[in-house]
Amino acid sequence: MTSWNDVEEAEPQFAARVRAILVARKHLTIATLRADGSPRISGIEVEFADGQLGFGSMPNARKGADLLRDPRFALHSATVDPPEGAPAQWPGEAKLAGRARCTGALDGPAPGLAFVADVQEVVHTHLNEAGDRLVVEFWHPGRGLRRVERE
Repeated sequence: MTSWNDVEEAEPQFAARVRAILVARKHLTIATLRADGSPRISGIEVEFADGQLGFGSMPNARKGADLLRDPRFALHSATVDPPEGAPAQWPGEAKLAGRARCTGALDGPAPGLAFVADVQEVVHTHLNEAGDRLVVEFWHPGRGLRRVERE
């Protein structure tokens, strides 16, 4: 299993940028797979703790049932537009894909299931310093960090 800590150890600056985007807003979007294989999009909150990226599912929520049946997921940060007149200041967006591992009941007052991410891909999409090219940085376990610029 590849934990969030593994990403931080391999690429600390990249991981810090991605983490900042993921925690900048409370609500993110997660994609799971329904029983028929079609995608389901749900809102979600995440937490970084003890080197893990974790999230929960309320009792009887479909996303939790999806993840118990098929642990594959994709997580997407909140999306904001680049600042008018200063596109290079746009923090970009972050995406993470992997497999969710159920760790049992949620801690705290809310009932539900807790999950941690087995990280298989981390992506940061942003603009270059001039603000005129799209930059896609992506990290995979065992393959490291790659960067692609597009017009």
